[in-house]
Amino acid sequence: MSGKKGGSGGSFEERLTTARRKRGLDAPPKKPGQPGGDGPSMMGIGLRVGVELVSALAVAVAIGWGLDSFFHTRPFLLILFVLLGGAAGLLNVWRLLGPKPNKPAK
Repeated sequence: MSGKKGGSGGSFEERLTTARRKRGLDAPPKKPGQPGGDGPSMMGIGLRVGVELVSALAVAVAIGWGLDSFFHTRPFLLILFVLLGGAAGLLNVWRLLGPKPNKPAK
């Protein structure tokens, strides 16, 4: 083994930075909304909103229908879980699109 602790070429961080720069991995970030940018596109956000709402309602309907079948309480639990699923879907959309809390700088 060589007497150097990190091998040749300096510290690990320096070698990693050099390798990333050579490969083009440290390119400047692109603006959100542009193809290949850092942020999600508007179409991606719209699709996610739709999926959040539909999936929350689908899960709620399945749970409500299953519990109604099990307890023979049609349609009480189905209606209850549709309301809860709709609220959960709206809450997920609010978390996605709503105001973001400010993170304190370290």
